[in-house]
Amino acid sequence: QVQLVESGGGLVQPGGSLRISCAASGFTFRLYAMSWYRQAPGKERERVATISSAGNTNYADSVKGRFTISRDNAKNTVYLQMNSLEPEDTAVYYCNTRLFGQTDYWGQGTQVTVSS
Repeated sequence: QVQLVESGGGLVQPGGSLRISCAASGFTFRLYAMSWYRQAPGKERERVATISSAGNTNYADSVKGRFTISRDNAKNTVYLQMNSLEPEDTAVYYCNTRLFGQTDYWGQGTQVTVSS
């Protein structure tokens, strides 16, 4: 079965950096786009970044120039490098993929808290 397992969240000071990971299994990872979403308390879940199977990337305007999504197909893992973190980046971060054109799969989420 499809599994997405996030890791690497934590508490970081404003201006700091953090890298979160998502280990995927149960599907042919290299063939599918992968995305990171986040959800802050009281807010809608929003897409943060996407990387295609070919390695093309796109980002939400709020994180452009600060966050970088990447993938390692040999390890079936997608990463999100987050730099210059701001308190507004505090959220639960979720890994996502859409298979067969219509079915979304989600990880359990990893908490990222930016605070001094």
